[in-house]
Parts: sequence; structure tokens; C-alpha cells
Amino acid sequence: MAIATISSSGAQSRPSTQPVSIVLVHGAFVDASGWRAVYDILTHDGYEVLIVQNPTITLEGDVAATRRVIAAATKPVLLVGHSYGGAVITEAGTDPKVRSLAYIAAFAPDVGESVFELATRPAPEGGPPLLPPSNGFIIVDPAKFPSAFASDVDPGLTRFLAAAQVPWGLGAVQPKLTAAAWKDKPVSYMLTTEDHMVPPTIQRFMATRAKANLVEIKSSHAVMLSHPRDVAAFVETAAAGVK
Repeated sequence: MAIATISSSGAQSRPSTQPVSIVLVHGAFVDASGWRAVYDILTHDGYEVLIVQNPTITLEGDVAATRRVIAAATKPVLLVGHSYGGAVITEAGTDPKVRSLAYIAAFAPDVGESVFELATRPAPEGGPPLLPPSNGFIIVDPAKFPSAFASDVDPGLTRFLAAAQVPWGLGAVQPKLTAAAWKDKPVSYMLTTEDHMVPPTIQRFMATRAKANLVEIKSSHAVMLSHPRDVAAFVETAAAGVK
């Protein structure tokens, strides 16, 4: 995600007192700063929270970046992914330090499956307004970005996000996964019912396949911007189950 304007009511960070480290992995077209409001809440509540800043050029590179952050965690890890970040945590989550996975409007591919295959799976809601690839990268149609990505977020912010898009590399979209951590570890999934980027039908298919603890929320794809407290509560519930 990208820069959030929602904050946690002036919350002050506290020392890390919880027995779980939380690693947050962002998705495509944006950067990790969109986790800011969620980060503020989680750190205030005593969690060690680490943020992955993925280039989103190749899946391999993003998995490597995530594994470096997992290695820096001082406690057992709850690995959280939004959107394309779900594919990243699916592969990186095989790390033995990762005890549980939490997907937020996220892709959860199987072994031998790519994000491209899931993103183009037929859905009654239709697909996202992506422009044709250019020089090996994809972006969302800037004119349609606000309504497709973050329809319940301040329009001024969504117009900025549309202009500040991080191009998504075909090297991240097309590779088939070689591991699927959700097969062996506890999974939670937050399904965004007003999502026009990852259709709710596809989200439900992935969550059901992963046997996830499913939570639904009336939200756009940018749920950490529009509902940061709900996202933080979802993450904390998942963290409470980490052993």
C-alpha cells in the first residue's frame, strides 16, 4: 500500500511485550507506507512489527526481501500479506520461524500456480482495470484507480496513489510458486466484499481452499487505509493463535 492519511489517534509506541512478531507484506502498485495506521495500532498494543518494502519486480526478489525481514524478527512470526503480498507470504512462509499466515484481500496460490492464473480466473464481478503490459510492467488505469482500488478512501489520497503507482513486474505476476505455506500452517483470511481488484469470488475460493479462518468486511481493496482498526483487530486475533 502507499501513504496513509489515517492514524491511530496519536497513539504512542510501547515496548514490545507480546510473544509474537508481526511481519507486514504489501501488495502491487503501492509501497509499504500504507501499513502506517495498522503499524501504529499494533506497536501501541505491544507487538514487534516489521515492515517489508518489496520492489514488486520479481516474485523471487520479493520472497528474498521478506525472508530477510523474517530473519530479523526476535520472536515467532505471524506473516501478513495484502493483495500480491499474499503470493509472497505463501512462498516465504515456509520459513520455520513463521508459525501462521494472515491474508488480507490477498492471493494465495498453490504450488505450480501463478498470480496471473488466479488474477485471470473468471469471476462474476469482473477483473481489475489493468493497462496492457509495457516494457515488462503493469499498472492500473490511473483514471479508474480510485474507484477500483480504494473507493472508500479520501479521493485526494486515491488520486495521489493513482499518480504514484509502483509498476508491477511481469516477473512477479507470471512465475509459478514452488511452495505453499498455507498447506501446513494456520491461516486467517480477511475478505473485502467491495473489492474491484481481487474479486470477492476469487478471494473466497482461495480462502476456502486454504481452510482459512474467514472474516468478511465491507471494504474496498485498500482496507488498511479505510478500516485500519478492523485490520489491526484481525491481525491481533490471528496473532493470538500463534504457538
